[in-house]
Amino acid sequence: MPNDLLGPAEIRALAERLEVRPTKTLGQNFLHDPNTIRRIVRTAEVGPDDVVLEVGPGLGSLTLGLLGAAGAVVAVEIDPVLAGALPATVSERLPHLADRLTVLHADALRATIKPGPTALVANLPYNVAVPVVLHLLETVPTLRTGLVMVQAEVADRLAAPPGSRTYGVPSAKAAWYCAVTKAGAVPRAVFWPVPNVDSGLVRMVRREPPTGASREETFAVVDAAFAQRRKTLRAALAGWAGGADRAEQALVAAGVPPTARGETVDIATFARIAANRA
Repeated sequence: MPNDLLGPAEIRALAERLEVRPTKTLGQNFLHDPNTIRRIVRTAEVGPDDVVLEVGPGLGSLTLGLLGAAGAVVAVEIDPVLAGALPATVSERLPHLADRLTVLHADALRATIKPGPTALVANLPYNVAVPVVLHLLETVPTLRTGLVMVQAEVADRLAAPPGSRTYGVPSAKAAWYCAVTKAGAVPRAVFWPVPNVDSGLVRMVRREPPTGASREETFAVVDAAFAQRRKTLRAALAGWAGGADRAEQALVAAGVPPTARGETVDIATFARIAANRA
């Protein structure tokens, strides 16, 4: 782990030199606390055999920490100024590790990322965190683990188990790919500018998906179940199944009471429901 990480003064000086002003549009809150960076890298448990995928590296504070631990880092940055400046920042501060970095100037939701990255580690923009996580888990099958920093409410939703108040579409869909758990809180003061919301870390460990139905078929059931989450599944899935009676048949065949609600159903059961559609 390098000692020469970016602190508050270095972050502000670099932003001034690049004439960068953090924007809400891109959800830019730059991490500037070396201790938090070390904690994230340690918690992510990345090593020399890992290729880390980092989304939204910004000014490079977390990137520098990751380069000291991982075999390589692929950084995806939508801001052209930040994408252009990152290699120079790494070369200036960690010249012996500069060849480990690849920068893609792209939108993570649209970028074509070749299979290879084994770990997703990122301080994700709050407004796109869930779509980015689900998109990357779908399109980069080599990802085995992930540790993302997101808004605290998003962390709750991603890691929520069935039956909890915050369980919903993000939790169910993330569970298709991974075992998802919360990995601690992050204070507001470690960012510049200071956000108005709390942040949290979410850990993901890839596992085999449920059997019985495809991802697309299963996600269609998840979407229908939570589109009207206060309704029973018999009613909520009527449109998906082609009628309430047919929905009830699929539910009974899957071993689910027709009066149950989506918030009580885990992803494996959603897959069974999808598989029993008449």
